[in-house]
Amino acid sequence: MESITHNLTAILIQILCFIYFLFPLNIILAAIFAFFSHFLSDALSKLTYHTPEAMKKDKFWTFWHIIIYSASIVVIIIFFIPFWLVLLSVNLPDIIDWFILRPIQNRKKGKNPGSEWNENYIFHQITDWIRKKLFFWLPDLTYKKYGIINELLVITLLSFLIWLYI
Repeated sequence: MESITHNLTAILIQILCFIYFLFPLNIILAAIFAFFSHFLSDALSKLTYHTPEAMKKDKFWTFWHIIIYSASIVVIIIFFIPFWLVLLSVNLPDIIDWFILRPIQNRKKGKNPGSEWNENYIFHQITDWIRKKLFFWLPDLTYKKYGIINELLVITLLSFLIWLYI
């Protein structure tokens, strides 16, 4: 799923944790649930247009990602103050994969082209395991442009639920 979907999921998790749990359990569980929700959301990403590589020459892909990244930034700006911890928690797997592990791997491969150091990133292995065990039966819309409809439906549902509780 896209960043906005992860972020809205984390916000809803914090809202629900603050309703159903007392301090400090509400904060601790919100951060933990947000972190693990990332794997579940990514396991379901095959239901959406979510290519594993950037397709910058594809105008549709570029337009979609300008919209989705802009919406993600808006959500972070609007909800940052009360929800910063869950926003960080839900994005931590991608932060570690994209900004720590992949640069290390690229450096290692640059020095030793035959290196297989951390070929399968730690967090994406968890996502792949969940997908194979629980969601193997779902259709793969990874490269289907109409897969954005599913992402938009999830974003709309999460936004509506947040609106109900706020």
